[in-house]
Amino acid sequence: MRIDQNPLFRKVIVPWYDSEAACYIVIFFMVLVFLFGFAGISASRENIEYHENVWVAVLLVVMSGGVIISTTIRLIKRYSRRFSK
Repeated sequence: MRIDQNPLFRKVIVPWYDSEAACYIVIFFMVLVFLFGFAGISASRENIEYHENVWVAVLLVVMSGGVIISTTIRLIKRYSRRFSK
C-alpha cells in the first residue's frame, strides 16, 4: 500500500535557524551590535587617532541594520501569511 505523497494536512517544516525564536534572538544580538557600532562611531569622533578607523564602526552599523531589516521583513511576511488565511 502506497503512502499518499501529498496529504492535505501536511504542515510546512521550518528549519531551526528560520524559526521565530531564532529570528528574535538574531534581532536581539544585531541590536547589540548596532549599538556597539554607534559607540564605536562616537569614540572615533572623540579621538583624532581613531578617525581613520571609523569605517569599521560604520560597517558594523550598516551590516547589522541590514540583518535587522531583513529578519523583520521575514517575520512580517510570516505573520501576514498566517493571519491572512
